[in-house]
Amino acid sequence: MAHPDSPRLTHCPPGLPQRAYLAQDWFDRELATVFARHWVAVGRLDDFAPGTARSVTVGAAPVVVTRSAKGDLAAFHNACRHRGSELCAPGQTRQIGRLLTCPYHAWAYDAATGRLVATAHARPTPDFRAEDHALLPVQSRLWGGFVFLNLSPSPPELGADVPLSTLDNWPMDSLIRGHRWEVQIACNWKVFWENYSECLHCPGIHPELCDMVPVYATGLMSAQEAAGWTPDQPQAPALKPGAETWTASGAPCGPVFPGLTPAERQAGYTFVTLWPSAYVVAHVDYLRCVRLQPLTPTSTRLIAEWYFPAETLAQPGFDAAAVAAFARRVMEQDGAASEMNQRGIGAPGFVQGRLMPEEYEIHRFHRWLLTEMEALP
Repeated sequence: MAHPDSPRLTHCPPGLPQRAYLAQDWFDRELATVFARHWVAVGRLDDFAPGTARSVTVGAAPVVVTRSAKGDLAAFHNACRHRGSELCAPGQTRQIGRLLTCPYHAWAYDAATGRLVATAHARPTPDFRAEDHALLPVQSRLWGGFVFLNLSPSPPELGADVPLSTLDNWPMDSLIRGHRWEVQIACNWKVFWENYSECLHCPGIHPELCDMVPVYATGLMSAQEAAGWTPDQPQAPALKPGAETWTASGAPCGPVFPGLTPAERQAGYTFVTLWPSAYVVAHVDYLRCVRLQPLTPTSTRLIAEWYFPAETLAQPGFDAAAVAAFARRVMEQDGAASEMNQRGIGAPGFVQGRLMPEEYEIHRFHRWLLTEMEALP
């Protein structure tokens, strides 16, 4: 019997049905509920330069993000209120001034508020009310230098699996991107999250990571998951002896963040999970963020970025890609494992999986997903 404070499941519940990973209608429902109601990470504030408009995707919705010359951020559905033309092409960044102008018929909107300012060559009749034709707003929030968008008119508070204050001792706002890696993997977005949420796969998939984090070599994410764990057991360092961070050598790649507590330094890494679109891993010397973008029922885009203090990037000969190589290798292994999992799910004989007690976080994810989707049958 597991200790009451253990996260282990006390039973082996069923997983999601096969169609949750393959069916277009299930996927569409996820975009219309989970990705429309929750905050979706779309990048860093620095990605949106002052005096520009940039297109991004939130779930199934194209969105245009504007940033004024003063630095104020706003977001709108990427559709002109005239006849629906996109205001910013996919992947495009446009230079703008005070106005955001439709490239089709030149209707002009206040870039900060979305208010319709002019209809260009069109001459409306008296029944047309400009105030009824403002751009449709999308809610935006900033946290630690990251931009989150929400399609809901009444969004919940931005939150994560742990309090956002967990990373208060990291200078997140001031960190600078040093390396970026983007890849498309052939799996459902949930398959990647499920892989992220357990370590039963670690001994067979991640030899380098298991060497760096010894508990992972036992198939567990933490000592608390062990069947015989009790709270009075001493807390051991997460990383192997001599290692302080996730680099090939285990040595910090630059100055250690000065505001960290001894416990935060001993932990070696701190995960913050922001379903459905991102997770952040804070180390003693740098920070990594991974974003997921569902593309189809069987394909997902991953965007991983590494952020460093300016003084670390300024070191002679500093190579951010070399620092990123350790975690990138882990994510490449995770991507291959997720694709293997997806192929098996697609086999005609697969109906539904069965979770193990160590897969409590997957079970929590499934329950959250079904609740958000209003328990699709």
